Amino acid sequence: METFHVKGETACSSIYVGEHLKNLGNYLPTAQTVIITDETIKNKYKKDFPDLPIITIGTGEGIKTLASVEFILKELIRYSCDRSSFIVGIGGGIVSDITGFVASIFLRGIKFGFVSTSLLSQVDASVGGKNGVNLDAYKNMIGVFNQPEFVICDIDLLQTLPRNEISNGFAEIVKHALICDEALFEFIENNLQKAMALDYQTIYRIVAECVRIKSGVVGQDEKESGERRKLNFGHTIGHAIEKIESAGHGRSVSMGMVAAAKFSEERQLISGKEVSRIISLLKGLNLPTTFDYSPEAIISAAGKDKKKQGQDLFYVFLEKIGRARVEKISFHELNKFIRKIFI
Repeated sequence: METFHVKGETACSSIYVGEHLKNLGNYLPTAQTVIITDETIKNKYKKDFPDLPIITIGTGEGIKTLASVEFILKELIRYSCDRSSFIVGIGGGIVSDITGFVASIFLRGIKFGFVSTSLLSQVDASVGGKNGVNLDAYKNMIGVFNQPEFVICDIDLLQTLPRNEISNGFAEIVKHALICDEALFEFIENNLQKAMALDYQTIYRIVAECVRIKSGVVGQDEKESGERRKLNFGHTIGHAIEKIESAGHGRSVSMGMVAAAKFSEERQLISGKEVSRIISLLKGLNLPTTFDYSPEAIISAAGKDKKKQGQDLFYVFLEKIGRARVEKISFHELNKFIRKIFI
């Protein structure tokens, strides 16, 4: 097991890569604790849960709403929770996003932790203290920065994931490698079959490297005013695609990363050979690399990005595989590029 730390304004978060769900009780306080999970995880793993009250929500991006938050808050009141209570979310990124948000607003904030059960959540969503929900078509529009007390990344839980969820997770893994770790990119290239087969040692190393990268970035810039913006590589157009169709977060980000790589090539920051190498790896991970969307639909959806600042936005470009840069560009420039590649 490896332990990483993120020091935030509100708490110091410890991330345990290689720990197990069955040991969750060792990390819980003596105070009243309530579990939040989804129907799928509860059905598969309830036998390994501590004997605690459970609040169960549905699955899918459609339940990441204020209505779900209201339901959970009322359940916490029903369980007579108070400011000394603790919440632990057991599930993927949607469960962790909702759990962290609820914990941050219930009685002006109580402590919380996560057990991350999906590859996407272990390498990205559960680490870093971003918590929130969607509002209509606006992804993660309502949220807070607040660090969990702990995150347990149980590698064994990944074995029961559907294949498309494994690919969704690999998109964020490739993103981490592209923005700041060329060696990780090469490791995935050289161990592609083992990675896709979820070989334990291979996946353990990949998850640990991604947590190391993200915890380091968040430790420098918790609230996304500088360095943390690099973690949005591929997300401007990726989120736009995700709004248009329910392709899944990782699959949408994969297409967004291809677009961002081509945008970087257009600016003569990276070579066509590097773009081809990126596309080849994404294809090998069963991720989409082509797009067939109306440019106007992409432009409209991208215009709803919460990271925009007036007529400008911060966009992440690649200088090479393993190094990114953030530039403020105008929506006019972005829209001109979108119209060029979405034809």
